[in-house]
Amino acid sequence: MLEIFDNPQKSTPKLALIIPCYNEQEVVELTVLRLLEIMRELENLKIISKKSFIFLVDDGSTDGTFEIAKRLHSKDKKVKALKFSRNFGNQNAILAGLGRVYELGVDCAITIDADLQQDESVIKDFVIEYQKGNDIVFGVRKNYHKQGLFKKFSSALFYKIMHILGAKITPNHSEYRLTSKRAMEALSQYGEYSLFLRGVFSEIGLQKSYVEYNIKPRAAGQTKFSWARLVALALNGITSFSIVPLRFVVVLGFLMALVSFAYGLYVIYEKFFLGIDVSGWATIVVAICFFSGVQIFCLGIIGEYMGQVYNEVKSRPRYIKETELV
Repeated sequence: MLEIFDNPQKSTPKLALIIPCYNEQEVVELTVLRLLEIMRELENLKIISKKSFIFLVDDGSTDGTFEIAKRLHSKDKKVKALKFSRNFGNQNAILAGLGRVYELGVDCAITIDADLQQDESVIKDFVIEYQKGNDIVFGVRKNYHKQGLFKKFSSALFYKIMHILGAKITPNHSEYRLTSKRAMEALSQYGEYSLFLRGVFSEIGLQKSYVEYNIKPRAAGQTKFSWARLVALALNGITSFSIVPLRFVVVLGFLMALVSFAYGLYVIYEKFFLGIDVSGWATIVVAICFFSGVQIFCLGIIGEYMGQVYNEVKSRPRYIKETELV
């Protein structure tokens, strides 16, 4: 039963469901049909406006994803789509979707993966939280479907590291979230080339809420997020929201210099006070290899930040549109 709340948000908002897609021809039609079914249920309950729609963002797919989108659009104008000229990445696909649906006059938008592993049945809960006055509603995973111990450990470690480094992102949250029109306006003020959306939405400062959901198995196909992409996303998140790693390099350099100085004093003491000649060939080789590794590691950290600056200075577009169906 629909609850009525005394709040500034519209009781029947115009909602957009944004679906970033990359080579998802096996599941995209099934996903769209399922989401259309949910939207019509919510429209009949007067929870969302009948002007609500689905917005597919094809992130440069090389399979038949966009052809399926065109066919779905021709059958039902509630299905809209945008195609990139090439693959620009999941974060940019979400940004493009949010920017375009904002221009189309929605009150709020929900981003959801094309594989429907994120439980679509809680979309109603997202909207209800929005109706309570929340501008951002985070979807938080309750389980990890068939994910190994290493995956769970690495995910927990990532959130812990981000917290230590000062980026207060929501644990177990990916990109399943509701964003109000006001939050979209705030997002448009962020001009960085490489935006880490989980961090940005956590720091915007508008009223937030949370909806828990379960992860489901994919209906078909395989995930397009390789380990390399996940690591790149994690590095982008860390370098976008914290300079603590750079300070770590400074502290590490100071400690290494201190240890080297102390060891030098010890060698002098052994030579002149104890009369011991330190041969130390193996010790020298090990020390050189160790300190060389530490130096390369520190240079890598600095290089990540320089890469971020390099991307920002170039000021290239985040994405290029090829075709749009509205």
